[in-house]
Amino acid sequence: VQLQASGGGLVQAGGSLRLSCAASGRTFNKYFMGWFRQAPGKEREFVASINWSGGGTNYADSMKGRFTISRDNVKNTVDLQMSTLKPEDTAVYYCAASSSPWGIRSLPRNYDYWGQGTLVTVSS
Repeated sequence: VQLQASGGGLVQAGGSLRLSCAASGRTFNKYFMGWFRQAPGKEREFVASINWSGGGTNYADSMKGRFTISRDNVKNTVDLQMSTLKPEDTAVYYCAASSSPWGIRSLPRNYDYWGQGTLVTVSS
């Protein structure tokens, strides 16, 4: 599967932004999906994940209540709605797909496919 992330940009603190990840292929609903981010000089960190049907989601603690992950298995997209953004949310955001039914979903190594990333910059 190929992933294409979009929607990044510059936003003021307290603002909102919606990222979208478009997936190619006809088996999108067989992939567990996740969003990660990487700030300059830092390791890639987990943001959120969503199961195959969209009925199960998980978030990093610092994103709970501010970010919402969703997917559309007809359009083959997974979105990340971000609100109440903070300057520390500035990073390149990546979508990822996992074909495995197992594994800790917050670990990058458990994902097989990655999008190219989209930059989110939050100004103070």
